[in-house]
Amino acid sequence: MPWRAHLELDYQRHGERCVVFDRHTGPLRVLASLYPEAPTVCHNVIVHPPGGIVGGDALRTDLVLAENTHALLTTPGATRFYRSAGETASQEVSARLARGARLEWLPLETCCHRGALAQSRLHFDLAPGAEMIGWDMLSLGLPASGDHFDRGRFSQTLTLGRSWREHGVIDGSDSRLLASPLGLAGHRAMGLLWCASGERFSAGRRAGLLDVARALCDTHELRKSAGCSSAHDDVVVLRVLAPRVEPAMQLLRTVWAAWRSFAWGLTACAPRVWRT
Repeated sequence: MPWRAHLELDYQRHGERCVVFDRHTGPLRVLASLYPEAPTVCHNVIVHPPGGIVGGDALRTDLVLAENTHALLTTPGATRFYRSAGETASQEVSARLARGARLEWLPLETCCHRGALAQSRLHFDLAPGAEMIGWDMLSLGLPASGDHFDRGRFSQTLTLGRSWREHGVIDGSDSRLLASPLGLAGHRAMGLLWCASGERFSAGRRAGLLDVARALCDTHELRKSAGCSSAHDDVVVLRVLAPRVEPAMQLLRTVWAAWRSFAWGLTACAPRVWRT
């Protein structure tokens, strides 16, 4: 039987503390709220006890952040889409941020195994004055273990407010996309990091976000396959390709920490689960 799971997280401000009220159905839950840096910033880890997503499974997470709340969410390990017998597996995240809210959406990588039929949808609606930093890391197969993504299909949609919407499809049989220098050039890990606002960044903040990210990319081992751009006044995006997840994730974490400091004046506080 396929799993159907739904998690609702409602973040509210109680005095100086950001608290979350959660409801769930099916195997998708949030661990206890942690406050490793301040009572105003609530850290949560989303867990999926079955450990993997197979054909027919459907996971959905809905977030609501009230005014002046700040939430950081991550996962304890990779999200794994396994081989499907014919049905599509899906994971959907939808978030609404009120004025003054901040969200850090920082899950560990998504791994799409050979033969998987997977769909990922991410939607973030930011009110004026709300901001977020988020990332998405995708690994196609496990090449070091001989699990090549040579069949299967992964599709993803990312929406940031009204100004940014992108949709991509990767088919394991599309050798031109996977191997061409105009496509993935043989890389099997790809990362996307963004900083977004519900209103236009000032020219100085936008330029600063770009400068910070580009300076870090220029000194990284993946500098030839990483780049940062801003096609809209309210979104700055970093993209990176890599042969494996680890160096790409290391770059995303480095830029996340720098953006957090530049944009919000906060020292990076990495979730402890990343070190376990």
